[in-house]
Amino acid sequence: MLKTMKRLRQFLLTAPLFVLSATAQQMSDYQGSVPQGTATEAPIAISMGEAIDRGLKANLGLLSSQQASEEVRAQRLRALAGLLPKINGQLSMQEQQLNLQALGFNISIPPSAGFSIPKIVPPYSYQGALANVNIPLFDYSAISNFRSSREQLKASALAVKNARDLVVQAVGNAYLQIIAEDARITATQAEIKADQAVLDNASRRHDAGTAIGIDVLRSQVELKQRQQQLVAVQNQFEKDKLTLARIIGLAVGQQFTVADPSVSIPLEAVNLKDALDKAYSHRPDYLAAKAKVAAAQFTLQSAKAERYPTLTASGYYGDEGLRLLNNSHGVFIATGTIGFNIFDGGRIKADILQDDAELRNRRNEYDNLRGQIDFEVRSALLDLNSSQQQVDVAQSNVQLAQQSLQQSQDRFSAGVTNTVEVVQAQQAVADANENLISAQYQYNLAKVELARSLGLAEEGIRGYFAKQTKP
Repeated sequence: MLKTMKRLRQFLLTAPLFVLSATAQQMSDYQGSVPQGTATEAPIAISMGEAIDRGLKANLGLLSSQQASEEVRAQRLRALAGLLPKINGQLSMQEQQLNLQALGFNISIPPSAGFSIPKIVPPYSYQGALANVNIPLFDYSAISNFRSSREQLKASALAVKNARDLVVQAVGNAYLQIIAEDARITATQAEIKADQAVLDNASRRHDAGTAIGIDVLRSQVELKQRQQQLVAVQNQFEKDKLTLARIIGLAVGQQFTVADPSVSIPLEAVNLKDALDKAYSHRPDYLAAKAKVAAAQFTLQSAKAERYPTLTASGYYGDEGLRLLNNSHGVFIATGTIGFNIFDGGRIKADILQDDAELRNRRNEYDNLRGQIDFEVRSALLDLNSSQQQVDVAQSNVQLAQQSLQQSQDRFSAGVTNTVEVVQAQQAVADANENLISAQYQYNLAKVELARSLGLAEEGIRGYFAKQTKP
């Protein structure tokens, strides 16, 4: 447990800030999924590419982003509707009886006139078939709103692409964590075998009277500590598998195995300028921020255009009469309207101030993201170079530690030294193995972070880990 906390503390001190922030983002948004299918009795083998494919189908963060994009699409259609004619039809049939006095027609005709005006008009029927139309000829505010919605739709599509990258990043990190824990299990099991061999040797020498009892006890303590460490590592391995299963939407209770991606193929050196140019050209969140700035500009134009006159044509055309088929006549009306604002109590000014503030916020976010991308790309390249060198050093250190352990075991078998030297050499081997596993994990993680920082997570990670061994 102490060693595990030590590794965690070392990771927190050495991991780049953007890795921690990205991990926190994934924990909050991309750790859930919608389980797909039903579990099978036999475990299934999942490569990194297959895990990515599953995550892109079932991850909750991506699904939520896709639904949000559909909502933006609906808003665009609503904005477009403000520019298109509105036509509706009407069929009617009326039966009326009028009281002329109620309508103000109250004239008395002298009897000598020879005729009279009835006060009640007898019931009569009336039929009509009309088509009403309303055509906005010019409304610059509505035009600007539509342009804004079009940019928002572009930003939402890019947000979906960014969500895909975040899913790929989350899957990659979780998958690599499993690989690292599996390597720790293998290394710890090998160390337990070595500890058991030392204990057996110490016990034989003690029984023969050539070693003291403290050597046996010391070997037993070292073995028990290693066995305890194995239990902790195995538990963490199973929990990491549960985390990956949640991210990629495996069926509840589905058992699976993973394939170790290649860790020995170094990436070619990446020029910083080329990397930044690629990031600014491909990062979907950066392009989405740019589209949001354009959308905010159009929204501000729309608010200002509320003061502009609007031109509208309206009217109807149809057939009316006592009977539509044999006693009717065509009727129509056409109206042109120019509308303009006279006094609105400051509402338009308030809209302009609000939209101007929104535009400033979108520009600040855009500029901040540009600086953030520069930071992430530089950090990813530094981590990639550093972790690659650490892997080389760690591999050399493992060989040296194993040679030192072999010599200590030979010295103990020859009776030249006691188990103190052997235990120290065993601990050195364990530390060297842990450093190598951590370095390989950091190197793979740096590949993931580089792909994400360049805006090519989905394509990049598949390419970086194209070569895989069988599970």
